[in-house]
Amino acid sequence: MNKLFKLKENGTTVKTEIIAGFTTFMTIAYILAVNPAILSSTGMDKGAVFTATVVSSIIATLVMAFLANLPFALAPGMGLNVFFAYTVVLGMGYSWQTALTAVFIEGVIFLILTIFNIREAIINSIPINIKRAISVGIGLFIAFIGLQNSGIIVNNDSTLVGLGNIISPAPLCTIFGIILTTVLLSHNVKGAILIGALATTILGIPLGITTFSPSLSILPPSLAPIAFKLDFSNLLSTNMIIVLFTFLFVDMFDTVGSVVGVCTKANMLTEKGEIPKCKQILFADAIGTIVGALLGTSTVTTYVESAAGVSEGGRTGLTAFTVAILFALSLFFSHIFLAIPAAATAPALIIVGLLMMTPILEIDFEDYTESLPAFICILFMPFAYSIAEGITFGILSFTLLKLISGRIKEISLLTWILSILLLMKIILPVLV
Repeated sequence: MNKLFKLKENGTTVKTEIIAGFTTFMTIAYILAVNPAILSSTGMDKGAVFTATVVSSIIATLVMAFLANLPFALAPGMGLNVFFAYTVVLGMGYSWQTALTAVFIEGVIFLILTIFNIREAIINSIPINIKRAISVGIGLFIAFIGLQNSGIIVNNDSTLVGLGNIISPAPLCTIFGIILTTVLLSHNVKGAILIGALATTILGIPLGITTFSPSLSILPPSLAPIAFKLDFSNLLSTNMIIVLFTFLFVDMFDTVGSVVGVCTKANMLTEKGEIPKCKQILFADAIGTIVGALLGTSTVTTYVESAAGVSEGGRTGLTAFTVAILFALSLFFSHIFLAIPAAATAPALIIVGLLMMTPILEIDFEDYTESLPAFICILFMPFAYSIAEGITFGILSFTLLKLISGRIKEISLLTWILSILLLMKIILPVLV
């Protein structure tokens, strides 16, 4: 293990990496329940989607583990699956087969861009203060998701969001998990986030939050109803070009945001603010998306929840390898796995959100052409409910402020190109 993953070189151990892998898996485990629920609304077989979700996650995460040797996990992305189901299929009327084809082509394009280092160049063109803001914004975003998943924050028709009934079982479980995890962290207990999630799951049993549905069969559902069902007949329509364009940008910047945020938190960025092994990371993302589309699931992307494992000390591909093994096990124990309630993973998301706030101390608040774009980036992620939109408006505001302040030399050529493309992403759907 030491030779394969260079553990000593990265200042970590097998035990630390495995704990980190368990922790990351616990925080992303919800996708194995949520993704089938969302995609099945299009008419796709729910059991088959579950298997496709697991298998695509395993393959992509193994590529990350052995090619990049980094502690990042991959799975079908939240937001992208909602766009797939509720916009492309239910909203625009396309079949799920056509939507899968758009995802497949997106993955192929990403693979080509990765081979020629174009995606890596795009990521490295993001200004350093925006990169720091991405970590902070993601921290607020995933904490907000945790608060929503637990029922602490709920929908409010008058104010958009509001406080839920915090003395109901789910919020109480989450509050217990937050307190326990915080106490363990304050005593430097290894695996604190994982222990908190497990303890909260157990507490949820008498409160009726954690429920088990025993099954005599441990075999995973068949992929046959949805695998290799691509349909290229509608891809030349104007609407589908917009769909493909949207998939491309949302996936790119969700991945960029997640990777930059986690790398910043883990102090993995180089002195120039660049991501190490960026090409390998993006290669794993592209392979995962292609395989996922062929098997029958929406876009596979690097998960920001990987920060949970990084916070537990994960630094190498052994963390990702552990996640892949746990994904594989979930295939055969899905009825047990699906018993983990959202209230038990919410404390992990909220605590990790706190831990990802630290780069805000490094943002240059004295220079308003740097601090305002960073602030906008931070604001838009939770409020627009999108990592991609946070990055989009952060970069556009950076370019605009530098331009009107007469500091055009501080805008690199790639940042100009990136800004133009992001502006097109906003304007094109309105004009067509």
